[in-house]
Amino acid sequence: MTRTAWLALALLALVPASAGAGTTRPPLALTATPARLALVGSGSTTVRVTNPGTSPIRVEADRVGFSLDVRGRPRTAPLRGPRAAARWVAVSPARFVVPPGASRSLAVSARLPGRIEPGDHDALVLLTTRPSIAGGVAVRVRLGVVVVVRAPGAVVRRLALGSLRVRRHRGASVLELWVANRGNVTETLGRGRTAFVVGRGTKRSRLLPTPRDLRPRTSGVLQLAYRGRLRGRVTVRAEILDGAGRVSRRTYRVRL
Repeated sequence: MTRTAWLALALLALVPASAGAGTTRPPLALTATPARLALVGSGSTTVRVTNPGTSPIRVEADRVGFSLDVRGRPRTAPLRGPRAAARWVAVSPARFVVPPGASRSLAVSARLPGRIEPGDHDALVLLTTRPSIAGGVAVRVRLGVVVVVRAPGAVVRRLALGSLRVRRHRGASVLELWVANRGNVTETLGRGRTAFVVGRGTKRSRLLPTPRDLRPRTSGVLQLAYRGRLRGRVTVRAEILDGAGRVSRRTYRVRL
């Protein structure tokens, strides 16, 4: 009996088409650049879809809802929602073939409705290959390109720092800080915009968080790994800058 397996990949950080030059080309591969599109109001742009493999691929393009879980991992979501833009986004062509080593341009456009809340709304353009048989196994590749549509109006930026907890993971203390985005635009949390200092007495350690996005009107966890020698009660000072440069600060007492 022939076994069938489906490989579904939702990628937000995609490998450029030039990656892996000089190595053996895979029979089935697909890349798309850019991996994130930003549109201001109604408008259009293009995505370059490339086949770096050795076989032609048939691709179907569709748009679906997009969300992030509390740890920033991408998820598909319903078409309708308070910040969903999937119903306003169109992709063309919906079906196309990309020969080996070639690229195709995919048009992505947005048309805003008459009444819409200001700020960021997003969708996911989903690129799915038709099943390809390799070694008796049917394989399908799926890529996601994030589309952020900013509706006109006043931009509101407001971050709020919530609780901080500590858990152990692979020999390290992982600090998990809850952050709420009460504004109407997506905020990027990570290096250059966050500062976390763990200390007790004169000893201090600066932590680098795992970067992530936080969508409007949602909450999520910002993770930081501490591998220092301090144990017991410590002080954690947290500072986060929003996109306008305003700082949110809070001090915590936790046990490592």
